[in-house]
Amino acid sequence: MFCYQCSQAANGEGCTISGVCGKNETLARLQDNLIFSLKGISAYAYQMREFGVTDEEINAFLEKGLYSTLTNVNFDIPSCIDLAIESGNINIKAMSGLKQAHIENYGEPEVAEVLVGAQKGHGILVTGHDLKVLEEVLKQTEGKGINVYTHSEMLIGHAYPKLRKYKHLKGQLGGPWYDQKEIFSKYNIPIIVTTNCGLIPADEYANRIYTTGIEQLPNTPHIDDFDFSDVIKQALELPELEDEEKTTLTTGFGKTTVLSLADNIKEAVLSGKIKQFFVMGGCDVPYKSEMEYYREFVKQLPEDTVILCVGCGKYRFNDLDLGDIDGIPRLIDLGQCNDAIVGAEILLALTEVFDMGLNDLPVTFVLSWMEQKAVSILWSLLALGLQNIHIGPILPAWVDETILGVLVENFNLKLISTPEEDIKEILG
Repeated sequence: MFCYQCSQAANGEGCTISGVCGKNETLARLQDNLIFSLKGISAYAYQMREFGVTDEEINAFLEKGLYSTLTNVNFDIPSCIDLAIESGNINIKAMSGLKQAHIENYGEPEVAEVLVGAQKGHGILVTGHDLKVLEEVLKQTEGKGINVYTHSEMLIGHAYPKLRKYKHLKGQLGGPWYDQKEIFSKYNIPIIVTTNCGLIPADEYANRIYTTGIEQLPNTPHIDDFDFSDVIKQALELPELEDEEKTTLTTGFGKTTVLSLADNIKEAVLSGKIKQFFVMGGCDVPYKSEMEYYREFVKQLPEDTVILCVGCGKYRFNDLDLGDIDGIPRLIDLGQCNDAIVGAEILLALTEVFDMGLNDLPVTFVLSWMEQKAVSILWSLLALGLQNIHIGPILPAWVDETILGVLVENFNLKLISTPEEDIKEILG
C-alpha cells in the first residue's frame, strides 16, 4: 500500500505497510479501487452533461463515494466492497444515460462499413470518445472542402445516422489510442483530441494538435467553446492528403439491430449452429506479447461461436473476416467502451428470449483492462451478477490476495492464461 493523504503519514512521507490511522493494505486498495471506479463514472457523467443531461443519483453517489475515502471515515472492508458494487450500478446508470443522449441526438446506430485510409483532400482528424465534438467539427467544416476522419473509439460515429449524413465524414485513420504517435505523424492534418485519449505530442505533429473539453496537453492550444475555426484555418493551409489504398471496418451493431436477429439467434442456438457467444474487448494496451492473446483467442475459436466486441480492445482482432452463421455476423462491434451497456442490455433481453438466467446463457466475457473506466465497467458487470469473467492481460494492481479471494469466491473471476487453455476450459 501507499497512502499519504493525512499528516499522520509515516515519516512524513507515506504509509507503506499499514496506516498509522489503522487502515490495512486491503482497505487501502479497496479505497483506491473505489476512486478509480468513481473516475470512470465521472467520465460518462461529464459527457452526459455536454448534452444537457444530469442525474442527481449519480452526482450524489460521486459525493458519497469520495467522502467515504477520507481519513477516518470507513475502516469496514465489507462495506467498501458494497460501495464498489454500488459504483457498478451507478455506472450502469451513467452509461445508459450517455447512450440515450447519443441516440436522442444522433439516432439509433446502424451497421456501417467504414473506410480506413486517407482520401485526397484537406482533412481534420478527431480522436477520443466525444461525439458532440465530432458533430460540431462536421457542422463547421460542411461545404469547406475538408474531409473529417475519426481515430480510435470515434469509429462508432460513422454508425449514427445524424453524423453519417455529413458526406465529408470520410473514414477512419489508424486504430487504438496508442498508435497515435505513428498515425498523427503520418497524416499531415490537424488533430483534435477529446476525453482521455491524448499522449504527449511528438515533435512531428506538435504544431497541429488541439485539445478540447476535459483533455489538456502541455503547450497545446485548447478549445473550450466548440469554436474550431483555428483548426479549420490550419486544415486549409496544410497540403492536401493523397488518396491511399484502403481497408474497411464494420461497426454500429446497436441494441435494436442485434435484437432484430433474436429469433434467428434463438434458432441457431437451439439447432446447435451457435454453441457460444463471447463478449470481448475493453481497453487496448501497448503490450504486444500480452495483448496478442486476444487476437489468437479469436482466431482459434471454432466457427460455431459469435463475438460481441466493445471498446478499443477490439482493435486486436476487428480486422479479421469471421463470416456469419445463417446471416448472424460472427463479429459484432457494439461501439465505444461506454457501449458496454449495449452488451448488457442485449444479454438481459436474451434471458427473456431463452427464458433462462443471465449466467445460464451460452455467453462468456473475456476482457482486457487498462484504465479507470474499465474498473467501473467491471464492477457494473459484477453488479449485474455476472460470473466467470476472464480478465487480462494482467491482474489489476489494486487487487491483493484478500480482494482476489472475494472476487473469485463471489463471482468466479478468472485471470486469462493461454488461448488454448481458456478455450478448452470454456468450451469443454
